[in-house]
Amino acid sequence: MTEIKVRNYGDTLVVNNVLCIGKNYADHINEIVIPGIKNEIPKEPVVFLKPTSAIVGEGAVVSVPVVNGVKISNDIQNEVELVIVIGKDCDSVPEENALEYVYGYAVGIDFTLRDIQTECKKKGKPWAVAKGFRGSSPVSEIVKADEAGNVQDLNITLLVNGDLKQSGNTSQMIFSVKFIVSYLSKIFGLRKGDLIFTGTPAGVASLKTGDTVHAEIQNIGELNVTIG
Repeated sequence: MTEIKVRNYGDTLVVNNVLCIGKNYADHINEIVIPGIKNEIPKEPVVFLKPTSAIVGEGAVVSVPVVNGVKISNDIQNEVELVIVIGKDCDSVPEENALEYVYGYAVGIDFTLRDIQTECKKKGKPWAVAKGFRGSSPVSEIVKADEAGNVQDLNITLLVNGDLKQSGNTSQMIFSVKFIVSYLSKIFGLRKGDLIFTGTPAGVASLKTGDTVHAEIQNIGELNVTIG
């Protein structure tokens, strides 16, 4: 069972499903170029899932998996994201009511094995290994929704070894928090404890062992992890 602490409260929330939105910032879409694959702005959300074993917390050491004594990837990259935390079960929620089901928000990092993902895209295969490996998604403490302010106008940054790599604002999202919650509720249904990663701005970079990664979102908090 994976639990996340709630900031300023003694509560914890048990993580249920982990849903993720890809290609939700135009500048990030434009920086990931794969020959032979169209790089278009999506007309509907690109959705993928992760296991709960992907979720770790502050101070975690994130490592590329080793199989038969060999690391499966040579290119782990950072993706800082606003994470939506669902507080109540819901199905087919209208967009105008979507925020009623949000318990709070957190800072998340979607570490990606880019070389594996690229090969999967070329071959039309799923991204599960590239995105869902153990510890791939650190998450900060949760901030309750009423403390987060306007979640569609929050600065979002990520630094590697103190150097700024990613800098954006949640106003740049192609699909808003309200839309994402409503959309996913209509397809999957959403349950208390579900986490929704909402996409990343530009600035993804290749990381190496020993790198320190600092992610921060205005009003939400910060998250620090190390690459092992």
